[in-house]
This record gives sequence, structure tokens and C-alpha cells, in this order.
Amino acid sequence: MKTPTPKNYQVPGFKAAGIACGLKKNGAKDLALILSTTPAVAAGVFTKNRVQAASVTLSRRTVKKAGPIRAIVINSGNANACIGKQGMTDCKTLIDRLARELMISKEEILIASTGVIGVPLPPNKLTDGVPELVEKCSAKGMNDAAEAIMTTDLTRKTAVARFSIGKNKIVIGGIAKGSGMIHPNMATMLAFVQTNARIDPSTLQQALKEANEASFNSITVDGDMSTNDTFIVMANGQAGNKPIKPGSKEYAQFTAALTEVSKNLAFQIVKDGEGATKFVTVRVSGAKTKNHAKKVAESVATSSLVKTAIFGEDPNWGRIICAIGYAGVPIHPDRIVIRLNGATLYENDNPTRHASMDSLRRKMQKPTILIAIDLKNGNETAEVYTCDFSYDYVKINAEYTT
Repeated sequence: MKTPTPKNYQVPGFKAAGIACGLKKNGAKDLALILSTTPAVAAGVFTKNRVQAASVTLSRRTVKKAGPIRAIVINSGNANACIGKQGMTDCKTLIDRLARELMISKEEILIASTGVIGVPLPPNKLTDGVPELVEKCSAKGMNDAAEAIMTTDLTRKTAVARFSIGKNKIVIGGIAKGSGMIHPNMATMLAFVQTNARIDPSTLQQALKEANEASFNSITVDGDMSTNDTFIVMANGQAGNKPIKPGSKEYAQFTAALTEVSKNLAFQIVKDGEGATKFVTVRVSGAKTKNHAKKVAESVATSSLVKTAIFGEDPNWGRIICAIGYAGVPIHPDRIVIRLNGATLYENDNPTRHASMDSLRRKMQKPTILIAIDLKNGNETAEVYTCDFSYDYVKINAEYTT
């Protein structure tokens, strides 16, 4: 399910590059660099999977120190996960080589990886690519970086938002990758956002968490959480605005724009889900708590039976009510209302006859599907975004390493 590729963007004070260093057998780009020309602050969230890649361990540690950050280096084609101590050694070797080339401290560099789990990195391929990577780094290189972090993605993913704080023009731009092994529990996939706003690390971390919850933590493709999930935001302060403070009008502006960019990238991931043909919103209202609403929405959005019914354009609401029932949330089945693209399927503990089967099937032929569920048990709402399960999803993943 292809989506239009956004135009290249530029954030003042940031450069980027993407090259092929030989990790991918097809010769595609597989090594990316994002560089701030001046010291920046960084915030990040990482996978909650207890099995984690070395890059996650190392970058989480560096972000927690809240020191200045200048660069992020990312490779695709190899997750550098589950290969013992060699994984951490390879991360540190790449960082050391890049630090020397850029003439900055190794403590100013973050790292991320994506690709096949359990395969050692080929010796020297990443480090040998560093000189070319640095040489090609430019203000116009963000599309190349976005392409270099792709794995099974069909399209590169970029997004940008612009607004002003007084006379200061703020830009927030980001790139992401993700198509399979996508499920919310922090951030899912890899996403890297840059901004020229002036903001301290703790405030940036707070804004990132808010944006993340409404975006990457609200998407699912297949219910599988990666060992490498990473979402990092860098802010270099070159806009010259007064520092953004929590609870201020400027904080609300910044967080709204960061959320806009994050949701844009998250939606592109869902639309590019492996084998996806439809973009699905599961909207739950009338819940007693926000957590209850989110759990029900996730339960429906991750149901393989619901997702295959959507692919088959079969309005089988029984699968939806079943997923609501096992979400682990107190419900009253006789109160629940289920609607699909505006047509009421279930109400008052009974199927409805508000639409014919033919008209329902026509509604399901649309590329966007809205499953609206009213629990009629409170006032809280939540949305989760997903895609259908097609034959191609099975084919892509059955042949992933072959």
C-alpha cells in the first residue's frame, strides 16, 4: 500500500547522509548519519522488549546522561542483536571511528540498528564506510538518510512541521522506518526527529513522551515488538527562542507540532505495513478510563481474525465483539455499539439490519476503514491505528532471511 514520498526537508543546523556500505545484498543504501553542526540536546524512548540490541543499550545510556549530542549513526540490513559481547564491541568500534572522522567526542554520538536478528556484522564494512558517509553529509541529505534506514519498507518516510515562537521560526522534521514487527510499547520501529528549538533535555523528554503516546505507541501492524525500537529527538537551539518551559504556551505549541510530525511518520508506517492494502482506525469511546479505552482498541487492532476479515472485505462484526471481550476490561456487552465506516453492525446486544450485506461490503472496499466502538460505560476515548493482514504479509515474512 504505497504512500506519496514527502519532499526532502531541512532543519537549520542539521545535516544528513545515507550510503551503501555493503550490508544489504542488493547494494541499497544501508548506513545513515544525522549530524548537528552545533551541540544539541537529545531525548529518547526505547523498546521494552527484554531482549535488546546493543545499540539500544548504548544509546539509552548516553541519552540518560543528558550531555551534548552531535550525531546519530544508523545501519540497516543487520539488527546487531543477540550475538553476545561482539554486538557491543561493534557498536563502540563504529562510534569510535565516526568520532575521529568528525573530530567530536564519542559520548556525543548515538547509534541505532535494524535488520535481521542474530547475524554478526561483517567485519569492517561499517567502519570502512565512515569517510564516505561524513564526506556526503549535507543539509540536503535527509532523504538519503531516510532511504538508508529502510528494510522491508516500500517507501522512505519523512515529515516536517513549522511554526513560530514570537519572531523565532521553529522547524521540526523527522525520518522513520518500519513495515513489519510493529507493535506499540514505547515506540515501534526507528524514528529520528530534529528541531532547531531551544529546549532543555528534561522538557524535551516530557514532550517526546506525550507525542509518542499519541503516535508510535498507538500503531500496530502485526503485534510483534522489535529488539531495536528507538525514537530519538535532537534539539540544537539554533532558532534562538527563549528556552521552552513545561506548562507554557510555547510548550503546548512545540508538543503539538512534535505530535503532528510523529503521527505523520506513524501513519506512514501503518500504510506501508508489510502487505497492507488498508489503513484502519480503531476508535473506542465511552470507556470508564483512558487505559480501558486503549486496551480495547489495541485488542481489536491486533486481532489477526479482525485484520484478515478487513483484507477479505468481510464485515464480520463477531470477530470485533470477541476481541472486545478478551481485552481484559470490564464491559457490559448489552450496551456496546459497533460501527464500521458509519454503518451500525451491533447494538443492544443484537446484530442490526441498518445496512445490507452488499452495502457493507462496498464500505469495506475503501482503502481507509474506521471501526468505531462505543462501550457506553464512561467518557474516555482512545484510538489505535493498524492495517489489514494480506497474503503478501505471510509471503514477505516466510521468506525474510532467504
